[in-house]
Amino acid sequence: MTKPDLIALVSEKIRLVRNEYKISQDVFSQMIGITKKTLVQIEKERTQASWSVVISVCMLFPESDVLMQALKLSPPDVIRQIVFDSVKRPKEKTMGGKMFWRTVETAPGFKVQQNYFSNHYRLIDGYGRRWLSSFHKDKILTFLNEVILTEAPDES
Repeated sequence: MTKPDLIALVSEKIRLVRNEYKISQDVFSQMIGITKKTLVQIEKERTQASWSVVISVCMLFPESDVLMQALKLSPPDVIRQIVFDSVKRPKEKTMGGKMFWRTVETAPGFKVQQNYFSNHYRLIDGYGRRWLSSFHKDKILTFLNEVILTEAPDES
């Protein structure tokens, strides 16, 4: 999922999220830091939510059934994935991917794995550290080739 995709999805679902929690437009708009007029414009699909509004909605309502069904992952996880997708350094150590992951590609020192439930991909190194996550396998494989090429010793 890309940032524009998430903005469009949350903009489309914002009224449903608000109704799911039985919150008035006045209170909801205050919670997410916009005016009621702006919220009405988003709910009527006359405009899209800003990135900061999308982050607010996803972080304030992480257990929303509406968002969980649409995203297939927790909203905060989707935000983190989009935000950190382009950071090129290892992240936290994983458990190695033995239960919920299947290995779809291997390279010296790296594995590309796909999650059985969400179908998103991740790149982990030989130490079990996650380097990248994405819903796009091609993006992971491109990054994998860049990592291997930049870290491989020069054979001149």
